[in-house]
Amino acid sequence: MSIPPQSGLLRVTLPVPLRREFDYLCPLPLPAPGCRVSVPFGNRTMTALVLSHPADSDIDATKLKTIGAVLDEEPILAEAELRLLAWATQYYLHAPGEVYFQALPTLLRKGEAAAYRSTAYWHLLDAEAGVSAQAVKQQQALTLLRQEPLTAGELEVRGISGAILQALAKKQLIEKREQLPNIVDWRTTGTEVADENKPRLTTEQALAVSLIQSAHGFSPFLLEGITGSGKTEVYLQIMEPILKSGKQVLVLVPEIGLTPQTISRFQQRFKLPISTLHSGMNERERLDAWLSCRDGGTAIVIGTRSALLTPFARLGMIIIDEEHDTSFKQQDGFRYHARDLALLRARQLDIPIVLGSATPSFESLHNAAAGKYQLLTLSQRPGTATVAEHLLLDSKHVQMNAGLSPQLLQLVEQELAKGNQVMLFLNRRGYAPALLCHDCGWLADCERCDAHYTWHRHSSRLHCHHCDHQRPLPPSCPSCNSRQLVGTGLGTEQVEQALSGLFPQYGIIRIDRDNTRRKGSFQQHLEGIRNGKYQILIGTQMLAKGHHFPDVTLVAMLDADGALFASDFRATERFAQLYIQVAGRAGRASKPGRVVLQTHQPEHALLQDLANQGYRHFAHSALQERQAAALPPFSFQALFRAQATQAEQVQTFLQQLVQQLLPSLPSSVLCLGPLSAQMERKAGQYRYQLLLQAGNRRELAAACRLAVALIDTLASARKVRWSLDIDPVELW
Repeated sequence: MSIPPQSGLLRVTLPVPLRREFDYLCPLPLPAPGCRVSVPFGNRTMTALVLSHPADSDIDATKLKTIGAVLDEEPILAEAELRLLAWATQYYLHAPGEVYFQALPTLLRKGEAAAYRSTAYWHLLDAEAGVSAQAVKQQQALTLLRQEPLTAGELEVRGISGAILQALAKKQLIEKREQLPNIVDWRTTGTEVADENKPRLTTEQALAVSLIQSAHGFSPFLLEGITGSGKTEVYLQIMEPILKSGKQVLVLVPEIGLTPQTISRFQQRFKLPISTLHSGMNERERLDAWLSCRDGGTAIVIGTRSALLTPFARLGMIIIDEEHDTSFKQQDGFRYHARDLALLRARQLDIPIVLGSATPSFESLHNAAAGKYQLLTLSQRPGTATVAEHLLLDSKHVQMNAGLSPQLLQLVEQELAKGNQVMLFLNRRGYAPALLCHDCGWLADCERCDAHYTWHRHSSRLHCHHCDHQRPLPPSCPSCNSRQLVGTGLGTEQVEQALSGLFPQYGIIRIDRDNTRRKGSFQQHLEGIRNGKYQILIGTQMLAKGHHFPDVTLVAMLDADGALFASDFRATERFAQLYIQVAGRAGRASKPGRVVLQTHQPEHALLQDLANQGYRHFAHSALQERQAAALPPFSFQALFRAQATQAEQVQTFLQQLVQQLLPSLPSSVLCLGPLSAQMERKAGQYRYQLLLQAGNRRELAAACRLAVALIDTLASARKVRWSLDIDPVELW
């Protein structure tokens, strides 16, 4: 084909769900790979990312379109990031555009300039200024601004509203000023990297630090430390020489809620610029942090899953805290696992990576046993802190009060009388998981899901936690007009109400998604717990992970029986991890702790194993069972999911796929299904799945590529939404 004079070819990727790249003509000189260009695509103009300069194209030159404009003079993604994303595209068999653009902040995807924008900071005008004693929030705002100028967002997180700031501005005590980020090369500031007041390490901590610091090049470590054993202190000490050498460190945490406390700990130790990257930031904050990381202005980046795909100027180490957490796996769109991609990134950059957890994933334990990771163990808590005592309470034949047995209530009363805090864990929000008519047995079922509505008594609403549909609480039964509507089952609201009546003299806080929606509210609740405002803590999984509450001496799981008989083969692993994480909130300081588990199955082997032998023993036994059943991590899986408004459309699509796929599959690749999801109908969509399993990744990848190619030939595929999940962590 003939390329027009003074032009060349660009191969680009676009943020569209198509498994292909696109060729465009471009006037010379050509922008480098990693630059963005605007291109005509259909009847739209879109932002594209340049991948390469091909010598020719499969498309005739007369049919190729010319780009609209070059958006970047220099690549916004370097060769290292492009190489990582190219590998991810091939491994996860996902549309390349959705993979590459996952690495870009939203504003860059929209074509905005990769440049910093000024930010509005509130400044104190008079350091000696004060307000009346009654204006508590205004006083608090002035105290914060005496330390440093802050943005409205930073002040809101600390409980200072916009109205408070406007009131102070009217009094001419503060003013808002626009300023660009002060991006400096922290390597040349002469600042001492770390605070020298470090705690004394235990023997196990010191050994772990020594081994990691002496490693060279790509070195994966699995740091298995019981809750409260000081994994974070190990992280802080192994980072110090990396930072002193002028390199950056990436710390991944599973959830936004863990980010502020992690930042606080790191800021106390390191006098260096620290950035955060997570979905709770606005678009401008995220872009500025992304640019600072890429330009080397940030020394430490603490972020959730997507922070892994951020470009770094000089990345020297990756740390993944709570590496077992399923939050590191993206469950929609580009379904990557941040832990697995982090290992690849560390290998490509030839740098050390540390995976930390009190309850390592079975995959990581298997890799450690196979010698792929070096296993480091922290089995003791520093100082006078001791491992909590475990107690199983039999719930059979016991008169319960909102899920609380008399024996548990007695233990709660004893700890409160000593001035301690107690934590009660229940992973079901709302008042009751179902609403029932006492006279005719009618149940409030969601019209769009195969599920019951959850009754939220506080808001007098029914809420489906699967599709998010809500409706008012009916005044009477729609079936028989009876007013005898009662909740069945247990939720956090119900536990809160019962404990408020039993212990009115104590502060009670409930922490779940319902009462932490307002920005900054979660941190305010945590602060109230730490300063002793609340003595009884009720929470879901949000409260179980990573938090340090030194006065909590009793932790109770109110209902564990559901996880013991789940259909997913990973259910027992997840329950064990959750149980150990919840238990780890008890007795973290000098006070001894106790962990109580209420169950109708106290003799169950899993519970006995966890309570008496601990997670490692349980994991060893469970891994032997997995090996005997040829289940992951001793095999590899890929899951095709499909959904449509009619069940027949999904069944037809997957059955046709199986009929065409099976004759070409080797006997070593298992094809299981199609099977309906455990909840077949969700949000009005009927959901089915097809599982492929093989003993090695290469055979599985070949089978998946064949299946994807076959899907492109099926007319039935156009009537459904389908997706492919490589290495799924949960089934539908």
